[in-house]
Amino acid sequence: MADSTELRARDTIHAGGEWRAAVSGHTREILDPADALPFAVIAEGDEQDTDLAVAAARRAFDTGEWPHTPVAERAALLRRVADLLVRDRETLGLLESRDAGKTVEEGRVDIDCVADAFRYFADLVAGEAPGRVVDAGSPDIHSVVVHEPVGVCSMITPWNYPLLQASWKIAPALAAGNTFVIKPSEITPMTTVALIDLLVEAGLPTGVANIVTGPGHTVGARLAEHPDVDLVSFTGGLISGTKVAQAAAVTVKKVALELGGKNPNVVFADACGTEEGFDTAVDQALNAAFIHSGQVCSAGGRLIVEESVRERFVAELARRAARIRLGRGTEDGVECGPLVSEQQRAKTEDYVASALAEGAELRCGGKRPEPSPQRPESGYFYEPTVLDHCHREMKVVREEVFGPVLTVETFRTEDEAVALANDTEYGLAGAVWTADAGRARRVAGRLRHGTVWINDFHPYLPQAEWGGFGKSGVGRELGPAGLAEYRESKHVYQNLAPKPVRWFTG
Repeated sequence: MADSTELRARDTIHAGGEWRAAVSGHTREILDPADALPFAVIAEGDEQDTDLAVAAARRAFDTGEWPHTPVAERAALLRRVADLLVRDRETLGLLESRDAGKTVEEGRVDIDCVADAFRYFADLVAGEAPGRVVDAGSPDIHSVVVHEPVGVCSMITPWNYPLLQASWKIAPALAAGNTFVIKPSEITPMTTVALIDLLVEAGLPTGVANIVTGPGHTVGARLAEHPDVDLVSFTGGLISGTKVAQAAAVTVKKVALELGGKNPNVVFADACGTEEGFDTAVDQALNAAFIHSGQVCSAGGRLIVEESVRERFVAELARRAARIRLGRGTEDGVECGPLVSEQQRAKTEDYVASALAEGAELRCGGKRPEPSPQRPESGYFYEPTVLDHCHREMKVVREEVFGPVLTVETFRTEDEAVALANDTEYGLAGAVWTADAGRARRVAGRLRHGTVWINDFHPYLPQAEWGGFGKSGVGRELGPAGLAEYRESKHVYQNLAPKPVRWFTG
């Protein structure tokens, strides 16, 4: 690992087709969360850099070729980007691991999903009809609803899935003919910077893709309020998302928000009626809570299990959670990496401490692991934690932890299970486990969450819409609705036989 004095800053602000340093000259070290050592230095942009990038995107939209490029050509470019992502899969997967702390295998899967997103939106836009004809009731009138790009889009993405979340915004925006400025998280920007290089390599015109690396309180705030931005898309926490919406409201720009979640994983006893069913439900409860150390907006951090199987289920869950192999994501055999930062680990520790003070029972974890060659003491590691005997009044049950913490609640009846699952101010995702097909449909239909899985947890499809209820956000990503977010609908009404209109007699 290179000493920080040996690192050289890269120009990571891309505006108007040029890579450059921040106007201020400021830089930021990017740390590997596995050992807290710097492995890259980037430009630290601010409002000045943001204004330059927005101006470039505005010029490219107002006077450039991209918004008017035929759909087939836009789709072809997106497919070229997908091919480049496949080509660079290993490099990007490793970079995502070092940047965000996840395992290399998780990083590789992320890159596969990013390529899938670009291909999906390429196919979607290429296969669309040119417009929807509206019957005006006269042969002399031609009335049609057409779709046009929104304009300049600002995109603010989180640190947990840096490139995947960026692709969910960039791919549909480009497919629709927009230009954009993206601000990745200041602590995990590296793969988004690499994606801009791939867009340029694929032949995207100058000024269409712009990136400003820098903090949210300067770059993100300016992108949300900028008068030359037509749409702002934000993925992140509730507090920051509220500020984005407030800033965007001043200029009444379009807003898409994908915010937090406190996602229930409801397990009925009949799902555990066979050994295979029991093992599958336990396995998926582990995946729901501990993939990427629980740093997932859709993480199933609330296990809501039927009382008759609770003890057996939780005992096995805790036994297996304690055996999860923690370590540097680039090491062979590691199943779970560190948290992304010291701040995130401290936040997780505070939630566990509050839960224990409020009466929760610690079944496993609840502390930092012993250091090892795979787990440097300086890394931000925290053991997968299972907290039993939790209830709705606990802070750890109400609020999003974003760490490897699973709380356990119990129910006796179907109505009680639904009530517990819906008793949250969020509404992003949830799951129900049962062998009863009728119950599965009933419960899924009653859950107030944007995505509901039945006998599964975490899969998503590019073709499906992703959004939430309550404080989980507004708008949709993925699917046809994800493309629609980056478009305006226009009704074109053409009178083929115009006549004078006598509105007034004077």
